[in-house]
Amino acid sequence: MAETALVTGSAGFIGFHTCERLLQSGARVVGLDAMTEYYDPALKEVRHGVLRQSPGFSAVIGRVDAPGLVQGLMEEHRPDVVVHLAAQAGVRYSIEAPRSYLEANLIGTYEVLEAARAVPPAHLMLASTSSVYGANTEMPYAETQKADTQMSFYAATKKATEAMAHSYAHLYGLPVTMFRFFTVYGPWGRPDMALFRFVKAIEAGEPIDVYNNGDMARDFTYVDDLVEGLMRLRGAVPGTEPVGEIDSLSPVAPFRVVNVGNGSPVPLMEFVSAVEAALDKRAEINFMDMQPGDVPATWADASLLQALVGALPKTPLEKGVRRFVEWYRDYY
Repeated sequence: MAETALVTGSAGFIGFHTCERLLQSGARVVGLDAMTEYYDPALKEVRHGVLRQSPGFSAVIGRVDAPGLVQGLMEEHRPDVVVHLAAQAGVRYSIEAPRSYLEANLIGTYEVLEAARAVPPAHLMLASTSSVYGANTEMPYAETQKADTQMSFYAATKKATEAMAHSYAHLYGLPVTMFRFFTVYGPWGRPDMALFRFVKAIEAGEPIDVYNNGDMARDFTYVDDLVEGLMRLRGAVPGTEPVGEIDSLSPVAPFRVVNVGNGSPVPLMEFVSAVEAALDKRAEINFMDMQPGDVPATWADASLLQALVGALPKTPLEKGVRRFVEWYRDYY
């Protein structure tokens, strides 16, 4: 029997790429997405259209926080693995519309946890974010660090989902892996993310906004590299034995938090230079102050990820940005 996977947020950026890889591996994939209007639903429709070309893909349109919807899908399809990626994303938007984060992130994750309690998968995998490290200044960020100083409501909701998932792992023996993503980029990316906004503006001859006067750094992670990490983590089901002192494995539950990042910070202005090189155009830059809720730098310690699944590919920034530009020009 082929593996069955339930992926929430399947029409999203990371969800789309995850579904593609699962389908390529021979899995049967049930994809749930609400097609919300946080950004252009047409882009999400096209992503789902690509996935529907595979006979192994089933699309379900609905909100992850709808009472009983996820449990109904779990009862119908009995997935071996659940990859919960559906969420209201974005640090800045969480200041404008916090209730959408409460509903999608907290209630949505509650629905996934309740469904997994009723129909336990072999592995429950849930997306968190590097933003949970908040005001931490010790870098690289390691999973064993305390993460109690979130600086945006988005980050706070994601940290809350980690705590919620841990309680279910403890109470019901659910094997849970939470992954903290670090600045994912690549083809089919979200229009609200820096790379998409920069390319769109520079192509149109418009200025780009660069915050904190460019004094920022991010652990840019190419989407294919990240998805390779998720694919391998499917088999790294949390048990009772840690892989060493670096392991975030809970002492009271089959629960683990894993950073999924490149492990090398890139200064923001170096990133801008890579975009200019890929477009063969110069950017006009508006240097601006730091935005509320944002942090100056992120950098993953990827030691635990490597200990669990081996060394992952690391696509060079210039190549990854060029692939996005090629996709953007082809798509638009």
